[in-house]
Amino acid sequence: MANTYTQILVQIVFAVKGRQNLITEKHREQVEKYICGIVNNKKSKALAIYCNPDHCHILMGLHPSVSISEMARDIKANSSKWINENKWVMGKFAWQEGYGAFTYSRSQLNKVVQYIRNQPEHHKKKTFKEEYIDFLEKFDIQYDDKYMFEFND
Repeated sequence: MANTYTQILVQIVFAVKGRQNLITEKHREQVEKYICGIVNNKKSKALAIYCNPDHCHILMGLHPSVSISEMARDIKANSSKWINENKWVMGKFAWQEGYGAFTYSRSQLNKVVQYIRNQPEHHKKKTFKEEYIDFLEKFDIQYDDKYMFEFND
């Protein structure tokens, strides 16, 4: 794509199936690095990532040839397969269906990076459900409760 210049900043958020706390601190960085590899292999750039025990946030610069749904699908499918191959959980690991995707301008980049890196502190004050609904409302996204992630809180 000669003469094509883009800046597509997207945060993708998705949850562990059943909202179980399956991403342990012991394996968190390895899972994050693996997911970053998936993003990079799709001609995109991971800018910030944090895998909480029950959900994951990824901020990326998305290549224009890659759709958000394709990226989310490939991250979730390949990372699930990899986690299962490493036998890091009893039974079968899977991500829940669906994801949230939120776009940002360049002026918001540092704030979003800090937000993602500060997930452990953030979740001392706010549940994932509260956080996710805040995202939907902040971005004025209409949603139906019956299609939301499974929330245990």
